[in-house]
Amino acid sequence: MPFVSNGMDPSPANRCGQESRLCEPDVNQTDCSNNTAGETDASQPPEHQRSSLGILALTALGVVFGDIGTSPLYAIKECFHAAHGLGPTPANVFGILSLIFWALILVISIKYLSFILRADNQGEGGIMALTALVLPRKARNQGNRRNHLVILGLFGAALLYGDGMITPAISVLSAIEGLEVVAPAISSFIIPITVAILVGLFLFQYRGTGKVGAVFGPLTLIWFIVLSALGIRQIIAHPAILAAVSPHYAVSFFFNNGWIAFLVLGSVFLVVTGGEALYADMGHFGVRPIRLVWFYLVLPALVINYFGQGALILARPEALQNPFYYLAPQWAQIPLVLLATIATIIASQAVISGSFSITRQAVQLGFSPRLMVSHTSAKERGQIYVPGINWLLMICCIGLVIGFGSSSNLAAAYGFSVTTDMVITTLLFFFVARERFQWPLRLTLLLCGGFLTFDLAFFGANSAKILHGGWFPLLVAAFVFTLMSTWKTGRRLLSKQLRDGALAIDGFMESIRHSMPHRVKGTAVFMSGNQRIAPSALLHNLKHNGVLHQQLVILSVVTEDVPHVPEPQRSEMEYVGEGIYLLVLRYGFMDEPDVPQALETIRLDGQPFDMMTTTFFLGRETIIPSDKPGMAFWRERLFMLMSRNARTATSFFGLPPNRVVELGVQIKI
Repeated sequence: MPFVSNGMDPSPANRCGQESRLCEPDVNQTDCSNNTAGETDASQPPEHQRSSLGILALTALGVVFGDIGTSPLYAIKECFHAAHGLGPTPANVFGILSLIFWALILVISIKYLSFILRADNQGEGGIMALTALVLPRKARNQGNRRNHLVILGLFGAALLYGDGMITPAISVLSAIEGLEVVAPAISSFIIPITVAILVGLFLFQYRGTGKVGAVFGPLTLIWFIVLSALGIRQIIAHPAILAAVSPHYAVSFFFNNGWIAFLVLGSVFLVVTGGEALYADMGHFGVRPIRLVWFYLVLPALVINYFGQGALILARPEALQNPFYYLAPQWAQIPLVLLATIATIIASQAVISGSFSITRQAVQLGFSPRLMVSHTSAKERGQIYVPGINWLLMICCIGLVIGFGSSSNLAAAYGFSVTTDMVITTLLFFFVARERFQWPLRLTLLLCGGFLTFDLAFFGANSAKILHGGWFPLLVAAFVFTLMSTWKTGRRLLSKQLRDGALAIDGFMESIRHSMPHRVKGTAVFMSGNQRIAPSALLHNLKHNGVLHQQLVILSVVTEDVPHVPEPQRSEMEYVGEGIYLLVLRYGFMDEPDVPQALETIRLDGQPFDMMTTTFFLGRETIIPSDKPGMAFWRERLFMLMSRNARTATSFFGLPPNRVVELGVQIKI
């Protein structure tokens, strides 16, 4: 059959198989990219190649490092929490500072900055991108093992929603608690003020970060300068504190305190909770600016501030109440509260935006029903707003602040989801290093085994928090994972039902050659998840109306396991005769499908696509739960509920509503 395209020669990467997927793709069948992780020059993404490295670094500072940069507000204080029973003795202070220093070096500097950031999916990072990298390419017979890896990555992504709820709550609350240092009498207003700020933060989300993004970097730069200045004052007064960089203090701390020292690791972990953000946001800025900012500004500022707090505690043990704010002279404490509040809002913004990005990726990869996604910037496609997720996060954040009541109580819930994600990241990275990087088995085992050593140590320490608040992110992750897995399984069963009762496209072609139905003017586009079978909407239209349009386009929208598909590789079209075309539009899992825009590049019989004479026919399935094997009855009902509330295909694909006809069918699963 002749091949027709959008003017570009078809490449082998565009002919990956006969099975297409409509908006809920089966990621296990995706193998359309020739990209190998690590080959992309992630240090210079295409969107930023002409940008100044300094501007990129400053912007990255405001977005990427906000979470880890606000940890000094509560990390040291939580290490000396009364539940641990540790006094502010020199041995304890030096031991905890040594643990903090080496956590920053081993987890952030070595694991993430030196190795994990190498595992990019065409420049994009994050656990969803990493999950896509472990999907089978050559070894299709490994599907079962890879399904387990995909499930693992999916659960890791689900955990990030819990983090997206806790981070704004604990960050803003810990900043506002500084008012207790300045004016203890207003402590009763801490919760209402925090709730008001959180409400304002989430109400602002629909405006997007574009209008304030320019000031995020400079404000965060001021924050890190202030962190350094506060710490230097105390280090100059007590320079002996710098000896805590020696790892023998950390070892001695464990020998002297045993089980208590292990539990303290759960609080020490708070200093590296922004590690996943470094990886998730690499696609926006590239590796080089992130590494530059970390090693030359963020790491020194954090170490100086933590060591300054340690020096202050040795000099004034009463400062344990809130060592961060006691670093500042009394006249500077109110401005410091204001600056800390701004810093925590910026940190919260990054986590909230990350939740939006994960949601869009889940929709594109077929793990979530279609949701309303608004783009808040005409220039940056990564700036999006998902209303449903925004309001859910706001309600949960407010509930956490009111329910837990203090940042110390929230710290018990914080950290478990992040440390679990770090363990999952290491496991997934092992397979990427072996099969994408082709690293030797012994080297990969040694490296990832080393990562798992401290990952599992932090995981074990944070597991002790489950009964004291760590259950919350676990509960959220279990709920989100259930929704995602139910949707994926339901779509697979639904697709199977449609295929089993379908008519092959060759059989359909043969039937219309014999019956010669009446042809009417115009073009009809029938959207389908599989071009090898005739869409049910096409068969219903022919059965009930008895006519076919002069030109028929069977359109499949396919989501690949890469972040973005270049425009020249967007479309592929094949003419099969009788005025019928098979068209495939390919998008990456971070692209936003726009069918009318893509159709503008298509030519039928040498003529451009005329939207004014085109009608889109969509099939709309009504799900009926049954006792058929495949899913539990309660999951079938959940899938039915999710299907009813999904965003319409008309809206999701950007179709003109006045050109759309929907034909429904009832299906038992």
